Amino acid sequence: MIKYVIKRILIIIPMLVVVMFIIYSIMEMTPGEPARLILGTNASQEAVDQLTIELGYDRPFLVRYADYVVNAFTGDFGESWQTGRSVFQEVLIRFPTTIKLAVFAMALAVLIGIPLGILSAVKQYSVFDGVGTTFAMVMASVPSFWLAMMLIILFSVKLRLLPSFGTGSFAHYILPAVSMSCAEIAVLLRFTRTTMVEEIRQDYVRTARAKGQKENKVVFGHALPNALLPVITVTGTEFCGMLGGVVTIETVFSINGVGMLIYNSILQKDVPMVMGCAIFLTASVMLMMLVIDIVYAFIDPRIKARYTRAAKGGKASE
Repeated sequence: MIKYVIKRILIIIPMLVVVMFIIYSIMEMTPGEPARLILGTNASQEAVDQLTIELGYDRPFLVRYADYVVNAFTGDFGESWQTGRSVFQEVLIRFPTTIKLAVFAMALAVLIGIPLGILSAVKQYSVFDGVGTTFAMVMASVPSFWLAMMLIILFSVKLRLLPSFGTGSFAHYILPAVSMSCAEIAVLLRFTRTTMVEEIRQDYVRTARAKGQKENKVVFGHALPNALLPVITVTGTEFCGMLGGVVTIETVFSINGVGMLIYNSILQKDVPMVMGCAIFLTASVMLMMLVIDIVYAFIDPRIKARYTRAAKGGKASE
C-alpha cells in the first residue's frame, strides 16, 4: 500500500507540469501585451519595452516556461503583476474560503442526494421514485449560474431573508452552497439509486430475505454497504469538480475566494496569479483523488485482500 501511495504521489508531479504548460500556453496566446496592460494605454513605448525586459517577455516562450516551473517547484510562484503581492500569499489567504464553500455544498449534496437515492431504489417504480427521478433530471439540466441568480432574486431581493454576496457569516454560504449542490444532488441521487437497485437484486439479498431477516436489516445491513462503495468514488470526483466550478458561483455571489481571484486575474492577464490559482486548484484535485483511492482501498475488502496477497507473495519470493 505504501508503494502504491508513493507511485500516485510521483504521478502528480508530471501531471502538474502538463497542466502548467497548458495554462501557460493559453495565457501566452491571449491578446494583449503584459507590460502595456500593467502600465496602461498612456504609458510610453520606452517604459513598456523596459518593463517587458524586466518581466522576461523578451525571452523565448519555452525558456520562460522552464524558469517558471523550476521556481514553482521551489515554492516561488512570483508576484502579481497588478498588486505586486506574493502570489502564494494571495492564494493561501483565499483558498480556505473556496474549500469551505465546496465542503458546504458537497455536504448538502450528500445529505440529500444519497438518502433520496436509497429511497428511490427501495420504492422502485413508485410515485416517490418517479418524482425523485424527475427532480434529478431537472436539477442536472439547470445551469448553476442561472439558479444562483434566481435564488438571489427570490431570497435576497424579494424575501430579504439571505445575503446575496460576501462571506461574513454562515448565512452568506447558504445560497452559494445550494446553487452548487443542486447538480451534485441529481448525480448522487441517480447513481445511488442505480447501485442500490443492482445490489437489491443480488443473490445474497434474496438469501437474507429467505432467512427471514427484516427488510430494514436486508437493505441497510447488507445491500447499502456494498452499494455505497462506488458512491464514495463518485462523491470524491464530484467534490473535485466543485473545486473547478467555484469560479462561476464565486463570481455571481462576489465571494472573495480563489475562483473570483482567478477570474479577475484572467481579465487583467495577470499570468503569475492565474498560474498560482490553477496550480493550487489542480494540486488540490489530485490530492483529493489520491485520498479517495486510499479510502476506497481500505473500505473495499476485495482490494485489501489483493494488497495483502501481493505483500505476502513479495515476502515469499524474497
